[in-house]
Amino acid sequence: MIVADIRDKYRLDHIFHRLKPEIIFHTAAHKHVPLMENNLEDAITNNIEGTKNLLELARIHHVDRFVHISTDKAVEPINIMGMTKRIGEMMVSQAAKEIRRPYVSVRFGNVLGSRGSVVPFFQEQIAAGGPVTITHPEVERFFMTIPEAVQLVLQASALGTSNEIFVLDMGEQIKIKDLATELIQLSGLEVGQDIEIVYTDLRPGEKLSEKLYGGNEKPKLTEHNKIRAVSYDKRLIDDNFSGDIEELINLARQGETAKAKSLLQRLAKYSE
Repeated sequence: MIVADIRDKYRLDHIFHRLKPEIIFHTAAHKHVPLMENNLEDAITNNIEGTKNLLELARIHHVDRFVHISTDKAVEPINIMGMTKRIGEMMVSQAAKEIRRPYVSVRFGNVLGSRGSVVPFFQEQIAAGGPVTITHPEVERFFMTIPEAVQLVLQASALGTSNEIFVLDMGEQIKIKDLATELIQLSGLEVGQDIEIVYTDLRPGEKLSEKLYGGNEKPKLTEHNKIRAVSYDKRLIDDNFSGDIEELINLARQGETAKAKSLLQRLAKYSE
């Protein structure tokens, strides 16, 4: 186990040289939507510059496979976190096309019981006697369990052949209020009598619901019945993409938040 910052390319290079990894599962990202709305600089340097460093070193050190963990929030993104993960998908796709190795992204939604998941948060609120707080009565999300997510990510890493984005089958979205109600009832309590549900309004950058596919993406079957694949339209990545990424990182490091946000939005925009 090694402690390192993926923004420190020299440190990473030393680690790659010493350990010679054959496969990388890139999970190091800032994922908290409201926090990233107010910390654009770190969202860009960690989620984009860190991904860029890993991809460049994977190429130099001949890493066989690269698996980038993405999110449903990268689909038609409206928030900073989703935009950075969207661009991460594009960077992985470009690297795979250039070096012709199975460098892929795996896109999925919320994982029950993971750090930051609503379930432990609701359980703490229930144990304290309430209220249970939800942002909006209509908000809904995709969910899967930790074992299922891990298993499917490993399966997707084996399926990769070029620059695919693999999308895990997460079923239908679940309304957060229904999830909260069920947790309250499983605790032997009743909503409105023992525990109140309070709505606090959507937080910065949040959507009412998410998508697993963009409007221009057509999912294809794979060998695994719970994994679909999509490929990026090559026209979405223009000849200036690498230069734009460098400019974006420099703007973030210089604290030019308005210019960085404008460029981030342009790069992350889906084609119509």
